[in-house]
Amino acid sequence: MAAAGGAHWSSRFTFLMASVGFAVGLGNIWRFPYVTGENGGAAFVLVYLACAFGIGMPILMAEVLIGRRGQGSPTRAVETLAVQNARSRNWRVVGAMGLLAAFTIEIVYAVVVGWVLWYLFKALTTGFVGVDAQFAGEQFAGVLGSNGGMLFWTLIGLAITGGIIYAGVKDGIERAVRIMMPVMFLLLIGLAAYNYFAGGFNEALAWLFTPDFSKIGFGTVLAAIGQAFFSLGVAMAGMMVYGSYLPRHISITSSVMVIVIIDTGVALLAGLVVFPAVFHNGMDPAAGAGLIFQTLPVAFAQMPGGYLFSVLFFLMLSVAGITSMVGLVESVTHWLEDRFDMPRHRSALWVVGSIACFSVLSILSYNVLDELRFAGRNFNDAMDLFSNQVLLPLGGLLIAIFAGWVMSVESTRDELTTLHAGGYALWRFLIRFVVPPAVLVIFIMGIADKL
Repeated sequence: MAAAGGAHWSSRFTFLMASVGFAVGLGNIWRFPYVTGENGGAAFVLVYLACAFGIGMPILMAEVLIGRRGQGSPTRAVETLAVQNARSRNWRVVGAMGLLAAFTIEIVYAVVVGWVLWYLFKALTTGFVGVDAQFAGEQFAGVLGSNGGMLFWTLIGLAITGGIIYAGVKDGIERAVRIMMPVMFLLLIGLAAYNYFAGGFNEALAWLFTPDFSKIGFGTVLAAIGQAFFSLGVAMAGMMVYGSYLPRHISITSSVMVIVIIDTGVALLAGLVVFPAVFHNGMDPAAGAGLIFQTLPVAFAQMPGGYLFSVLFFLMLSVAGITSMVGLVESVTHWLEDRFDMPRHRSALWVVGSIACFSVLSILSYNVLDELRFAGRNFNDAMDLFSNQVLLPLGGLLIAIFAGWVMSVESTRDELTTLHAGGYALWRFLIRFVVPPAVLVIFIMGIADKL
């Protein structure tokens, strides 16, 4: 079955912007800085780069080629290719895992995007004037304690995302990313340039690019591969769906290379936006998930031009969050269209509505349902463990095995025609012999570490 009503990207640029928009999200700008801070700075960055290019990129290429070759939703695309290669239809579970991962991640992610939109509103209305460390902590605690406020801003984020999906590939996703992604890049570059003059920039450069190899341990590798998967959008079904919209004349190899480079560049730029403010104001770079919501408002209150900086920062973060939500929601929406022959408008409403309902559990888990435990974890922690520690690595492992061992050389080579013989041989070697054992070891050790 052809991609969603025969939909295809109108150009390589729109495919790249949509794909980068999906990959570049809070994983880069919110998660990357604090994970880097928690894992020793530059040493972590080096390991992350090795994981992103050596493991993430081959899997991402496999996802896109499966989507384009199979021409359908993730489950249908994998099933079609399995049948073509005389293998069991049950391989469609590879696509199903990606869809489940996308849906599971979106339940929790939509609430975090709601925080970002709420903080954008706070930046616009108060600019964090007079905020000190105690007040910032109380303010964030107030956010986590306000179920009505979190629900309102979560629904705002889902409404924006749903509106983009509702309009379709060309009128919705393409139109949105053509505007939103260049704006986000300009904001990132502008904020980093501002920090160059505002102070703390040299300390941030040293923190990000002067490695301390004594800090590299297995925990660093686990954090790096987890961040690479989360940041690149590996095994979340989105890239498989976006691949199904990709015309044959567009190179998968060069496109994925651009996506990984931009994604990594944005993550590093985000570090140069976040860390200078942290260092200049004598704050802790390893402040964890609260770095963005508790530490930076204090910095905004103290810096010259802090009002404008705070507005632009949370605007950039909002754009990154929404474009990632679009990729997650689109994958499940496309599956409903494909599986049940459902019109896009109805499928978009079903997906957004169901995420909104489940997100209530995520919201309540920050306060009244915190004591409700699944294997000793609250709802959010359980969903995070299930998606990031189980579905993503297992999904990446199965995608690599499917592309490397189930699909024929002829079919994968036909999708990677622009890749020279040596490059194709390297990709095939990585996807067959390097990626599966590496991801399997990381998966086992990651689960063992959490038990």
